[in-house]
Amino acid sequence: MGKEKKRKGSCEAEAEAVAERGGGEEKRKKSRTAPSEIKNKEKRSAVHAKLKREKKILKRKQAKARDAAYKKAIELGEELFAGNDADEFSAVLNCGVTPKILITTCRFHSSRGLAFIEELKSVIPNAHDYARGTYDLKKIVEYAKRKDFTAIINVHTNRREPDGLYIIKLPDGPTAHFKLSNLVLRKDIKNHGNPTSHKPELVLNNFTTRLGNRIGRLIQSLFPQEPDFRGRRVVTFHNQRDFIFFRHHRYIFDAKEKKEDSKGKATQAAKGKNLPEKKVIARLQECGPRFTLKLISLQHGTFDTKGGEHEWVHKPEMDTSRRRFFL
Repeated sequence: MGKEKKRKGSCEAEAEAVAERGGGEEKRKKSRTAPSEIKNKEKRSAVHAKLKREKKILKRKQAKARDAAYKKAIELGEELFAGNDADEFSAVLNCGVTPKILITTCRFHSSRGLAFIEELKSVIPNAHDYARGTYDLKKIVEYAKRKDFTAIINVHTNRREPDGLYIIKLPDGPTAHFKLSNLVLRKDIKNHGNPTSHKPELVLNNFTTRLGNRIGRLIQSLFPQEPDFRGRRVVTFHNQRDFIFFRHHRYIFDAKEKKEDSKGKATQAAKGKNLPEKKVIARLQECGPRFTLKLISLQHGTFDTKGGEHEWVHKPEMDTSRRRFFL
């Protein structure tokens, strides 16, 4: 009995000693003073140098982790694009089918929503607008399938302001729901240009994840895959921090006279000629509209609020980190 008590006592003493050492380490971590609080100059500089070395080591570790993640992403790149040839958008993107888009509104639309639709028609070739009336969106989907439309764009309006966008790929989906914000119509853009009927060039930036690839191909399937470069039209969807910024431009070539050099002499090419030398300058002119999209959900199949199965849904708890992005 006496030996067992001694063993218990020794074990308890060891446990207390370990706890004290752990507590001491925690106290030392907590009680680590900042270099600015140390009065001795030599000690202050030594502590500062130590902290600097620790930060440098931490940065190297983070850089190695980023490089490893980048290499892994490159290795997975083939897997990311493996199913593109057989997905819902391949028929349009492989030029097998010409895009034909039906644009409609919600049941209670506004004049601003109708103006936005008119400008969307000028952006997307072969787009047609239909009055919604009292028809359910499912019936419109069935009608669009019979008329060989390849997609539906539904503009949702709240308090007379367009605030949502549904893109429904036909005939089998998917359906993407976007929040629409920061809408600026063409008439409100200073020095705006007027677009022509030429097929535009399409620019998609930073759609790098699997979900981003799906959304990028959905947007791409709205436009013809053979742009008419003579029209000098460019449509851009730029993804930044899961916000998709839309811009519509035309590029212009201006011929301007070259200025004389600092000594007041004409350039060598212009010597002996009466005509001034000219240079060509390229610039962009915005045509509008201008707006921002944020993905709310991506649903399998066509629009179905009750029995639809979602591929991805945005939830508030997903926004806990500013460095986590989905597109």
